[in-house]
Amino acid sequence: MTVSNPSLPPEFCEIPDRLNIAGELIDKINTRGFGKRTAFVWDDGCVTFGDLADRVNRLCHGLATAGVTPGMSVLVWMHNCHEFVETLLAVMKVGAIPIFLNSQLGDEEVGYVIAHSDAQVAFTLSSLTDPLLKFIDTLPLGVFVARGAPKGTNAFEMLTGDDPGDPFPTAQTKSDDPAFMIYTSGTTGRPKGIVHAHRWVIALGNANIYRLPVRSEDRIYATGEWSFISALGHNVIFPMRNGVTAVILEGRPTAENVLKTIERHRPTLMYSVATVYRRILAIDEVEDLYDFSSLRGCNATGEALEATTWHAFKDRIGCEIWEHYGVSEMQMVLGQGPRQPVRPGSIGVTIPGTHVEVLDEKYRKVPPGKIGHLMIAAQNPGFFIEYHKDPEKTAEVVHDGWYHTGDLAWQDEDGFFWVAGREDDCFKSRGIFISPYEIENILRQHPAIIEACVVPRSDSEIGNRIRAVCVLKAGTKPTKAMAEEIRASVRMRIAPYKTPHIIEFAEYLPKSPVGKILRRELTP
Repeated sequence: MTVSNPSLPPEFCEIPDRLNIAGELIDKINTRGFGKRTAFVWDDGCVTFGDLADRVNRLCHGLATAGVTPGMSVLVWMHNCHEFVETLLAVMKVGAIPIFLNSQLGDEEVGYVIAHSDAQVAFTLSSLTDPLLKFIDTLPLGVFVARGAPKGTNAFEMLTGDDPGDPFPTAQTKSDDPAFMIYTSGTTGRPKGIVHAHRWVIALGNANIYRLPVRSEDRIYATGEWSFISALGHNVIFPMRNGVTAVILEGRPTAENVLKTIERHRPTLMYSVATVYRRILAIDEVEDLYDFSSLRGCNATGEALEATTWHAFKDRIGCEIWEHYGVSEMQMVLGQGPRQPVRPGSIGVTIPGTHVEVLDEKYRKVPPGKIGHLMIAAQNPGFFIEYHKDPEKTAEVVHDGWYHTGDLAWQDEDGFFWVAGREDDCFKSRGIFISPYEIENILRQHPAIIEACVVPRSDSEIGNRIRAVCVLKAGTKPTKAMAEEIRASVRMRIAPYKTPHIIEFAEYLPKSPVGKILRRELTP
């Protein structure tokens, strides 16, 4: 069965000339009837849409008094919390540009981002203050700290005050103007500043509501930090635009923290990465230890969710995981959801308003089932504007009318896409193309394996040997006998030439701040 999108209203991706993301989210609360609904809930409290709008209005006045002006770069370095929401909305509402980076980055990376982004002021939490103090002299407007400001900084709370004052006018930005900038975690070099426009809120917001229509009683929960654009969209921007409650996880997304939050706040829709779902399933009898009954669906992105994990989660937890594919430069491109049957292991079908193809080196569409380069038509209004101060890198990935994802993929006869791996992760052994994702999927079917990563090991005879690094379930001994058992199990399920030559064991796999496995750290 070929999946096709139903007819869409003509206004589906109509972008007005004047648009401000904060205006779209804050200024329309009353007309949409959201004022008394709970906007965000967390362990220590909650806030309604109306009260959030008042807090943002007061903060806008405080920002203006502090010297924040339209077009100014403003560093927002916080983990997920209500102050993060208030700050990003107020900064955009006054016309400035919030800059996001992961809270786990080190001193050198923070200093680089401050200089590279031209940030004039920083907003943070008391627990993250120390690195910023080293660069405070490079921030003309200083550092504002929530939850306890140390000496030499300013208290965030002094900006909000008690008197809401007159409504602060939303900056009349154009839809193509820069709205926010997200810095990558820098796992392959210096962090890149990805500049997004205000048009993003409609282009991706409409795609979000199409892929997974919300219900008024929904509670949306993302385990990732909001410096990761998928979590920012799904846990902050889209719930606010749709008038539904978002659940905030302030702590680290350990399996225990994620599960306790599910029980405490009863989310209906969850967004996470495959690693988190695998860690949940690794807990013996987890389905009997925690109450998952509030969940009507889960979502996965950021790394491959293999069919093994999908089936185990569906069988044990009782709800589906809808995988979707996106890039930091756009957020969401392909996906699965309740509108079509799920194909476990696939990254779904094209989201309305996007044009995605699997092409060869000459931009010719490859036949179904054949691996090629996954590319996205670059005219989509949801795309980023540029990499900040890096026109060469921008031109490297956007040219000839296409955004080059760097992923290899194939498409089946029914229009579902399947990722084969990153172009620079795939390799040849005995002259045959090897896709690590395919072998990892087979490895994870073994009952003793939680996680697995396949990388090449250079070999003078066959080019590369296939090396698998596996994390075993608690209580399983990493013996030579276990390695042979795993190898035999793989050989029964896959072509012999794809069976790993080397199987090693590790206590954990190295990961980026957003949970992606760092393959390069495993490659000798």
